[in-house]
Amino acid sequence: MIGSLAALLLGFLLDLCLGDPHWLPHPVRLIGWLIQKLEKLLRACFPKTERGERFAGVLLAVLVPLFSTCTVAALLFLCRKINVWLSFALETLLCYQMLAAKSLRTESMKVYDRLREDDLEGARKAVSMIVGRDTQALSETGVTKAAVETVAENTSDGEIAPLFFLALGGAPLGVFYKAVNTMDSMVGYKNERYLHFGRAAAKLDDILNFIPSRLSAWLMILVARPLGLDAENALRIYRRDRFCHASPNSAQTEAACAGALGVQLAGDASYFGKLVAKPTIGDEMRPVVPEDIRRANRLLYGASILMLLLCVIFRFCIVLYWG
Repeated sequence: MIGSLAALLLGFLLDLCLGDPHWLPHPVRLIGWLIQKLEKLLRACFPKTERGERFAGVLLAVLVPLFSTCTVAALLFLCRKINVWLSFALETLLCYQMLAAKSLRTESMKVYDRLREDDLEGARKAVSMIVGRDTQALSETGVTKAAVETVAENTSDGEIAPLFFLALGGAPLGVFYKAVNTMDSMVGYKNERYLHFGRAAAKLDDILNFIPSRLSAWLMILVARPLGLDAENALRIYRRDRFCHASPNSAQTEAACAGALGVQLAGDASYFGKLVAKPTIGDEMRPVVPEDIRRANRLLYGASILMLLLCVIFRFCIVLYWG
């Protein structure tokens, strides 16, 4: 138990210092490869009907997390049999790779840098790397909002939720969460191709993120005042707008962030050439500016550090309780 906590702490520090080096093999890329292969196989095995696609999607939603989790658990078990330090090193590496605070900050700050240089085309290209919407026609405000929204939403998906599951069950449970989250990002679309096939993955992701998304929002509210942001407005907007999204979870952190910054986020957006009507989140107390990307990242880091503290307290309570 103490070893898993130490692995989580070291993994957190490694993420803050190193981010995601592209040369290092990443479990999420392997999970993505598995999803692609299984999708192709399952689509070939089942009829192309609504029922057939839904059943195939359920199998995908079961097989990917199960295989990913069992593989990691088996590897940790084998390493532990060889040497306890080898197991600790592997778990530390996995904890590090499940977290994404540094890489999220790095990618969003590329958008900030392009905007500061008045390079709108470069900013559009940079933000296209971290959002799913169409970016070719976005204005400077649109690009900025997209970057802020991504940081806000991924405060939960990329950092707080993985920390939550790593604290509960170590690297295996952290990988389980990442497998589900990666499935949702790849097949959880409501378009013609994935409406039925990706439904199970999307629903499972909603279930797993139910608690972490709300926890993330409250952490953002708690750290807003020490970071010089508007905690009272963050709480007000969170209570009012936390369900202003088709997903039950996505607007949780966006509402807290919009309130803390005093800006309006969300609204209509274009996906795959189709305009999608979406409600706004927050009040337009002032225009969104590039500096809000930096402020959103401060919320990300503040919430992450507070969550790590909660993880440490939780783990120590478990050790004390179980002796």
